Amino acid sequence: MNETQMKKILIVEDDEKSLYLARFILEKQGYEVIEAGDGLEAVNKAFKETPDMILMDMQLPKLDGYEATMRIKTDEKSSKIPVIALTAYAMKGDREKTLESGCSGYIEKPIDAATLAEEVKKYL
Repeated sequence: MNETQMKKILIVEDDEKSLYLARFILEKQGYEVIEAGDGLEAVNKAFKETPDMILMDMQLPKLDGYEATMRIKTDEKSSKIPVIALTAYAMKGDREKTLESGCSGYIEKPIDAATLAEEVKKYL
């Protein structure tokens, strides 16, 4: 078993096409993928599943990605999990806002397969 097969990644995404693409790319790289479709589910799965990394969409129902990330980062059980923003927000200040909420990195949508795989390896 190589090191990527042991890593579990939580993808938090409410767009089915983006979720499918991210899951496909990561599973092809040998990662175990779990999913959440909204911010509340993301927080609950982060606590329950303790993934090695979280890819967090910022525009989510029930609880946005900023608030979900802050909740994950302020809990002792999940504070060390790297959270990478996965977002279509590309305006000036958006990157800073994601980093202020606790994200370790920022990947712009639309998802690029090479960029996603590279960024995930960088943060694991």
